[in-house]
Amino acid sequence: MFKAAVWTATLATLTLSNVAQADVHIKLGTRERVSQLFAYPNNCSVICFRDWTLEQTAEHYLTQSVQRDGYTGVVSVKSDNDVLYANISGVPDNYGKPLTDLLNAGELAHSGAMKLNADKKWQYNWYLFLPLGMALENRKSVELLHFPPDTSLTLAQDYLVSATTDRWATLLTLNGIPAGQTPGYQTIIDIAPIAAPANAGSSLEAVYGYFQDYQTTMVKELSQNAAGNALPMVAFGAPVRKWINQQYGVNVSVLGLASISPSPGQKVAVLGSNHPSYIWYADDKSNYGGDQAKADAAGLAVMGQDLSAACWQATMGQTPTADPAATLSACMQKWQVTDKVKTCELFYTAERDLTAEQAAAKCSTGDVTRSLQQLQKPLTAPAIHPFL
Repeated sequence: MFKAAVWTATLATLTLSNVAQADVHIKLGTRERVSQLFAYPNNCSVICFRDWTLEQTAEHYLTQSVQRDGYTGVVSVKSDNDVLYANISGVPDNYGKPLTDLLNAGELAHSGAMKLNADKKWQYNWYLFLPLGMALENRKSVELLHFPPDTSLTLAQDYLVSATTDRWATLLTLNGIPAGQTPGYQTIIDIAPIAAPANAGSSLEAVYGYFQDYQTTMVKELSQNAAGNALPMVAFGAPVRKWINQQYGVNVSVLGLASISPSPGQKVAVLGSNHPSYIWYADDKSNYGGDQAKADAAGLAVMGQDLSAACWQATMGQTPTADPAATLSACMQKWQVTDKVKTCELFYTAERDLTAEQAAAKCSTGDVTRSLQQLQKPLTAPAIHPFL
């Protein structure tokens, strides 16, 4: 169990003239606390997939954050009388605050998980998993998602390694974000901070209420950057869009915009989007009685929606003071009208494994041309899968 006291970071900086970066010393907490917040051990049963110590585990995730914030500093985690401390070199002297805020929010998540277990609703193959290893300071946008896949914890030890996050990173690069910078745009808040198998969606949607304090704290703290500017937010998937309505009283459909106020005076633009993996359901011909043409048309529609949403996220992330509605209009014009053939080709190369030449030929044929004409109208796709 956690101690009742709130943990705070103790920072010490090197006294060097004309040096903007420093050594930052952060108290992480007792071994028990750090084990709970870093999901330790990440992948052990009888045999450990990676046989790391608690100190190595914390170093691993903190190093990911430092690198994704654009710094080259070194992280060292040591134990002193059962308390763990992190030393991070080459970062701003206030770098400990966002990490401390994340870990304090993690206590709220742990409390919710303990209550969930006491109510006998916790499942044996679930793991409490906070969004570790993401940019703590240099965030560009925030992504609201349902829950992290268990393999991100047990296999990758990387919150941003999964089929869904990889696909969305690719869409961001197609909208001008260099591949090395996409992690800064993918600061994730999962409504259920539980790493679980991919088919756990229905069970996890039922536990949202246990994590309300964690959820609202994370949205409030992560939806603005270090300068105090509100960051654009994308709500992925039907459960998350439903949660936005329940929590903040606004409706947000796919390619629909809303504004929420996580704290008094704060206004955050939220765009509704498909879940990144929805396209793999939408373009499955088994949903259309085996009709490949219908499956392709539905997949093409979703590809247009997803490219437009990623375009909005990329543009707003680069210029958070831009007009959200005008930005969305421009992105939809680009991918659904001006570059609709490119949208088609990207669908066939990414989702149907055609070569560029085959995709170009495919996108000039009769059936596909008719589908492209539909991109100039409001996009439709098959009924949203309830957990995507």
